[in-house]
Order: sequence, then C-alpha cells, then structure tokens
Amino acid sequence: MNTHHAIKGNLLGLAVGDSIGLPFEGLCPKRRIRLFGKDLCHCLLWNKGMFSDDTEHSCMIAQSLISHFDNHESFAKCFANKLRFWLLGLPVGIGMSTLKSILKLCVGISIKKSGVFSAGNGPAMRSSVIGVFFYDDYEQLKKFVYTSTIISHTDPKAYNGALTIALASSIAIKQADISPQDFYKLIVECIDKEDSEYLSIMRTIVTSIDQGESTMDFAKNLGLEKGVSGYMYHTVPVVIHCWLTNQCDYKKGITEIIECGGDSDTTASILGGIIGARVGKEGIPEDWLKNIADYPRSIQWIEGLSDELARVKLTQQAGIQKKISVPVLILRNILFFIAVLTHGFRRLLPPY
Repeated sequence: MNTHHAIKGNLLGLAVGDSIGLPFEGLCPKRRIRLFGKDLCHCLLWNKGMFSDDTEHSCMIAQSLISHFDNHESFAKCFANKLRFWLLGLPVGIGMSTLKSILKLCVGISIKKSGVFSAGNGPAMRSSVIGVFFYDDYEQLKKFVYTSTIISHTDPKAYNGALTIALASSIAIKQADISPQDFYKLIVECIDKEDSEYLSIMRTIVTSIDQGESTMDFAKNLGLEKGVSGYMYHTVPVVIHCWLTNQCDYKKGITEIIECGGDSDTTASILGGIIGARVGKEGIPEDWLKNIADYPRSIQWIEGLSDELARVKLTQQAGIQKKISVPVLILRNILFFIAVLTHGFRRLLPPY
C-alpha cells in the first residue's frame, strides 16, 4: 500500500470523473448516446474538459486537512472559510442547500448552525479524500466526515451517505478487493442501526450483485430510469454498486456510472475518487487526464496538492495550503459559465 499513490489517484480520479461526467449532467441515458455516442471523452469545450464544484470542494477539503489534520474543529473552521472564499469567486451551478449554508456562514452564523436540513449528495462528493487520509483511523474518519457534512447538510441521511463513501475510499487504499457482503457488514457496524431504510437499500446492493445485475439495472430497480438524482439515498447506492463491481477498472466503472444518467458529474466524481485511490494515476486513462483545460485548479495544481497532502500524512506535520486568487477565480468562472451555457444550447439541438 502506497499512501502517496492512493492520495494522488483519489484526487485525480475524482477530478477526471467530474470533468468527463459534467457535459452529460441531467441527460437520460438514451439522449446522451444520441447526442454524443457511446464512447466517452471530454466534450464540454470541443474535446476538452473542465471541473465543477465536486472537484473544487474536494480540493478545499484536502487543503483544510493539510493545515488541520489533527483537529476536526479547526479543520471545520478552515473549510468554512474556504467555502466563503469560494463563493466570492462566483461559482456556477452551486446547490441550493450549499448556497444557503454558505450565506449563513457569511453573515456570521457559526459552523454548528450553518447547515440546512437536506439529504442532498453534496457531503458525499467531498468525503472520499477524508476516507483516503484516515484509512487507518476510523474514529478520526467519522469525526472529520461528520464535521464536513453538518456545515452544509444536517439531515442524518447526508452523513450516512458521506460516511459510506469515505469508508469505501478507506477500503480502496488498502489495495484489497472487498466482497459486497463484507462491505455491507462494515456499513452495519458504522451506520446508525435505527436507519433501517438505508441498511435495507445497502442490502439490496449485495443481492443485486449476487444476481449478476448491472449497475444500470440496479438503478432502474431503484426507480431511476431517467437518471440518478442528487438525493443521497439514490446517489450513494448506485455509486457503491458500480464500485463493488469495478474495483480495479477506472474506465469501465466511469463508463457504467455515466450510462446511468442523471447527476453524472457527481456520481462519476465520487466513483472516480474511490477507484482512483486503488489504481492510482497510472490507472486513469491518459487521454482523459491530458485533455482537461482548467485553471487555476489544473491537473498539475491538483498533483501538487496531493503531493503535499501525502507528505502531511507521512510526516504528521501540518503543511502550507496552495492559495488561489479571487480575481483569477472570477475570470475562470465567467469562462466556465459561457462554456456551460454554450454546451446547454447544443443539447437542445437534434438528434432527439
């Protein structure tokens, strides 16, 4: 097990999954194929890709861990400050629950009261890096996942989903396949036993895989024929099903999760972070990596971030965060908005 290898694979894996899945967000499976074909590639800016808030939040979590890996309360304050800073950059496509919580932070409401009662998948999209960092300490893992969750989402379902993704990532870094049954047992040990709904859903994953169902079939059985929604108990079960059937195959996993449609940038990002922790940078398709055109959070910037986070994990000494200029972020987000808007118009055109 190589911690540096896993952390870099996690951050790059979630970023690439986000970028690949972003152009197809909100499309049902059939419509995506008709518009863009079956083969996956970057297509937001011709044959280039950019990141969404999934990657940005995960990077902010990594930065906060670099400075405050040993204290979850200090970590939370740091992450809250980064969310305020992030909002100044005028991000595009921010979720309503996240927006409300950041606005509450901006007017001085404490991090313990800033969250809103929501079961959106926002906390899950940023929790895999926590799982990779604390793979060897589940008590710390739980504390940091909980702290990062309640800043924006207070529904217990949000924490359950985020914790599940962190646990999956912690398994992936250990470089050992896990059976669906064993992962379910881990969830039973860590999740509140009173949430029978969630445990029942997670149990259906085991049954589905035992019966040889594809992830798309599993999603359809959850009532997600038109795509995976942003509801935590839709997103996480579909991602976990896809991960358990593709633990060592990044490209196949990302392809299958995007084929399910819906919130494809988030599902692909979450899955990409988990599998990426297992396969490392080398397991991510090279053309997917090199065809990302984003700034200031470029692929090179993310690699540098992962190097520093890995150093902190190895030495147990806090490091220096990689800072970003607000004016640069605003300019980038304006260009990103134009790209997304142009791509949106393209999706209105034939073939139908």
